[in-house]
Amino acid sequence: MDYAILLLPSLNRVYSGTAAALTRAELSVFNATVLGGRLRDIAETDIAGVPYVTFAADSLAEDDLAWLANLSSRYALYERVGDLLRPVEAAPLDLFASDLLTILKYPGKTNEQFTRLLLNVTAAVTDRPGDLLARKLRVLDPMCGRGTTLNQAIMYGLPSAGIDIDRKDLDAYAAFLKTWLRTSRIKHLARSAPIRRDRAILGRRFDVELAPSKEQYKAGELITLTAITGDTVHSGQFFRSRSFDMIVTDAPYGVQHGSHGRSVSRSPLDLIAAAAPGWAELVRPGGALGMSFNTHVAPRDTLAAILTKAGFDVLDHGGFEHRVDQAIIRDVLLARRS
Repeated sequence: MDYAILLLPSLNRVYSGTAAALTRAELSVFNATVLGGRLRDIAETDIAGVPYVTFAADSLAEDDLAWLANLSSRYALYERVGDLLRPVEAAPLDLFASDLLTILKYPGKTNEQFTRLLLNVTAAVTDRPGDLLARKLRVLDPMCGRGTTLNQAIMYGLPSAGIDIDRKDLDAYAAFLKTWLRTSRIKHLARSAPIRRDRAILGRRFDVELAPSKEQYKAGELITLTAITGDTVHSGQFFRSRSFDMIVTDAPYGVQHGSHGRSVSRSPLDLIAAAAPGWAELVRPGGALGMSFNTHVAPRDTLAAILTKAGFDVLDHGGFEHRVDQAIIRDVLLARRS
């Protein structure tokens, strides 16, 4: 049986130009992990002048379709029948309207389709990938910025947490999320408080509990989020050991983005080298890390060596390298906690 994936349109012209190649790479990770190698002939194909990602499979089980439904750039999935395309029903995990991911705009924001891809492939390489479909994987973004990863976790119904040293970024994220929850009429509880230890303030935390429906909220079926204003190098001060199933993060690119840009106080590699041992303590054995990075300032081999030293087993999944702009060539590194 032959299948075709129609790609989601992207307002980002550069990302749109690489979406097919990235979808192939994402699909290849799925195929090597959760799909058991059942897909063949994954390719980019023009059908009537429209780009698709195509593949062949003898059959697709219900769980296979569930994974394919969540491909980051999937707009529609079709079965190819001669010259015709027959729609295949596939329900994604999404619990909320897409404006949770698209409303917040600022210079340097990571494309939300790419963030979804990064979370997807990281979940797929854990030792319990099915927990993504069951909404059980616990997500940490230790350099969360204004919360794109956290919003994607909310969209999937996953418990999540983030750390960022820039209070302005996290204040902006908290303000956005509280406004979005109110205007979307989603039952929730949001609160902020300082983090104290030995009479010293280590940072601030923003906690949210929400649910897709009032009934689920009353029943205690909650999606939880915690965002910490603090130094990711000291992440072990904020969370218990082995609290998370996966780390999903977009490493600093070492460049500024317009008026919002800020200088990195140390090189991205120095920051990751200092923080990675603490991150490793927060991930349970069998959990995974997915990191995107700028190859101009963080060579893949050097980054892999840092993560290996910290206790991660770097995995051999490629095909994700792509240009973001003149100063940024972005790639993805996947690793599993030893």
